[in-house]
Amino acid sequence: MPAFAQGAFAQNLSQPGAQPPGLVSAELMPGWLTPEGHRMTALRLELQPGWKTYWRSPGDAGVPPVFDWSGSRNMGEVAMHWPRPETIESGGERTLGYHDRLVLPIEIAPVDPALPVDLAVVVDFGLCEDICVPVQVTLAAPPPQETPDPLIEASLATVPTQETELPDCHVEEIGDGMRVTARFAGRDAPEVAMELPGDPVWVSQPELANVDGVLSARADFVPETGKPFPLDPARLRLTLIGPDDATEFLGCNPARD
Repeated sequence: MPAFAQGAFAQNLSQPGAQPPGLVSAELMPGWLTPEGHRMTALRLELQPGWKTYWRSPGDAGVPPVFDWSGSRNMGEVAMHWPRPETIESGGERTLGYHDRLVLPIEIAPVDPALPVDLAVVVDFGLCEDICVPVQVTLAAPPPQETPDPLIEASLATVPTQETELPDCHVEEIGDGMRVTARFAGRDAPEVAMELPGDPVWVSQPELANVDGVLSARADFVPETGKPFPLDPARLRLTLIGPDDATEFLGCNPARD
């Protein structure tokens, strides 16, 4: 885990005041209304040079952001469109995140399509240079614009593409949880992220190997109980991350013993 400095910075960044270390600005962008009637916005973080923040599943040494939308009105289903992360090395640890800027597109379906979606959010996240600082910001989005925002559209263009041909995987019990080995035929990537969305499960940094054109990624999934548990391969999310693109797989085909 990253070494956090003592204390947290909590403030409404729409009001004047001192910024937390590493943070230049934070905003919930106005966005626009999609043809489906959804509200498209984005969390925009501008960071000082050398500072970073984390992806949704940053790895052993990172802390993903947490969103509290309870101050919003007419807010239905929320879809986070995470842009492709980069590999960040710091203090001998590898994490997944973003340098300099994060524009995270967020799409919200209204509960009542006839009413506007008013957005207010409290975001807890980490900012890191040599040490990490926990930050909490309270943000509200202005009314939507009439046309799409080019900055949000550019970020949407870097979201990992979804692949329908799923990899094979082997799931086995270990002493304190489960181990998953996924195999991707004809593919290669310097980074692989393995997730079990919605569950408070710690996932180890995947161990990678490429033999005869087959990329394998193995990671341990350890729940809070520290015991084996029923892991459904269909609920796994696997992402191959390269320097210029990324591919996401929703589920994998369990190997037959």
